[in-house]
Amino acid sequence: MVVTRMSFVTDSPWSGLGWDSWSDLAQILSMLDAGANPNGGLHGGALPLHRAAEEGSPDVVAELAVRVEGVDAFHEGYTALWAAVFYNRPDNVRALAAAGADPWLPMQRGWSPGRLALAGSTPDLFPLPADVPGLSETESEFAALVHSLITAVGTIPDDGHSLVCVAGVTAEEAVRRLGASIADPEDVASVQEDPWADDELSLRIVGVTDVPGGCVVSQPWGYGADDPGALVRLSAGTVCYGMYANPKSGNQGIEAENGVIVDSDTHPGWGPAWWECPAEEIFASYLYHGHPEVELCARAGLRLPDARAITGTPDLWVLLPR
Repeated sequence: MVVTRMSFVTDSPWSGLGWDSWSDLAQILSMLDAGANPNGGLHGGALPLHRAAEEGSPDVVAELAVRVEGVDAFHEGYTALWAAVFYNRPDNVRALAAAGADPWLPMQRGWSPGRLALAGSTPDLFPLPADVPGLSETESEFAALVHSLITAVGTIPDDGHSLVCVAGVTAEEAVRRLGASIADPEDVASVQEDPWADDELSLRIVGVTDVPGGCVVSQPWGYGADDPGALVRLSAGTVCYGMYANPKSGNQGIEAENGVIVDSDTHPGWGPAWWECPAEEIFASYLYHGHPEVELCARAGLRLPDARAITGTPDLWVLLPR
């Protein structure tokens, strides 16, 4: 699930911005004509050009770019061009570049917009200058790995599912660790037809599938797979990464190592607080952005050939103990 932020402001010429406002040139022009400041005035100090670059349309970006005091103004350590690259808005990238934005301006612990774009789905956005380093061999290999997983798994648009990626553990061993039993096929069919006719039963039925590198425990209709107790059992002697795609609040991640929950309330597929992260995490979050399931798989070292282990028919349907 990808979350779009709402630029909500009160008592300001920018008041009334909604989910699609940054793609509505007429509305933005009307606000600017009414006195909205192109250089600021949004909630939390956000800059209009940055917000448009992240989630708006190229015509809005181009309009704001000619009105701001500096097209390469920084907010939270990055420029609007960097934001357009990170959020995979190539048309916005081109609009900013046409307005004079510098793709090689140093920022984000060495990840300039141009260097970051080299690892993306449109690596030819900017020609690489002779005096600027490209991606290292390690970075190129990691980017290729993530792109291959994205191709295999795809984008999973539906909310409400949960999964756990377990490193180095087979499906059979995962079932043993969970204390689960093979589910009754009639119960599985009943839950698939109406997952919430029997909440207690539906949350106890999960799928388990062998994949290269380990296994995946999944539940297409609820949060039953992403249970802390399950992660504690599954992670004995290894690591696992879980997630519930909460329809109300976005992706809720959890991580366990050797029988201990080491992190919770993470947000896979969304990204870190830039000013707190090392360079490698910034790079990884760029590649994972919008693909939370891929992030879990990659962090656990799983190499899924397709999305079956997450959204299809698993190797085993099992019943968790109460």
